[in-house]
This record gives sequence, structure tokens and C-alpha cells, in this order.
Amino acid sequence: MQRYQRSVQAYDDAVGRALDLGPADLRCLDWLVDGPKTAGTLATATGLRPAATTALIDRLEARGLVERVRDESDRRRVLVRMTDEGSRSTYAMYAPLVAEGQELFDGVTDAQLRVMAGLLERMREMTERHAERLRTT
Repeated sequence: MQRYQRSVQAYDDAVGRALDLGPADLRCLDWLVDGPKTAGTLATATGLRPAATTALIDRLEARGLVERVRDESDRRRVLVRMTDEGSRSTYAMYAPLVAEGQELFDGVTDAQLRVMAGLLERMREMTERHAERLRTT
């Protein structure tokens, strides 16, 4: 597992260099793949203070990778969302991994996938629980 995590980190580092993005910038874009987020959510996700998060969003916005938009459900709130350019440029880096990775699942049964998904979910929960423990100590 540790070797796999190191390889993922090394790949993300290579993507960051290819896109001329720092680790926090890339992590921010990763969180935005799921949809728009508040600056506060991005601050928590990147581990940055609010002022540094604002600077990060400003940098990404200046490059055309993200944009600030009003929350449709609460017009007082501002969300950050990835632009089409942001999606295109980051997906171009990960598309080869996605395509080849899909082949790894050839021959894996639905039952095996459910077991794997359950294990990964429990691992995520455990990691988040321990990260929270470190943040509160």
C-alpha cells in the first residue's frame, strides 16, 4: 500500500510540474472535480490558511483554471468551480491512467469489486479519522 501511495504521489508531482502547479494548487483542482466548493472547504482540503487559499484561488483564476460563481441556492455565498479549461488540462494528464486503469479491471467480478470498494471505503474512513486526530492534538 505504501509503495502504491508513493507512486500516486510521484505521478501527481509529475502532473504538477507538467502543468506548472504546486501541490496545493493541484489538490484544489482535484477537489473541484466533484463540483463547486466554498473557499473554506478548499482551505480545509489543502491545509492552507484562508489568506493563502484566497491567493491560491486568485492564481488559478488568473490562469483560467477556476472561476468564482454565486451559489444558486444562496446568492450571498461564492463558490469556486473548475472551468472547462481547468477540466480539459487536468483530465489530459490523467486520461492515460484512466484508460489503462480500466483494463486492470477486466475479469474482475462485480462481487470482487464490491469487496474492494468496501475495503477502500473503510481505509478512507480510517485515514480521515486519524487525520482528524492529528489536527485536534
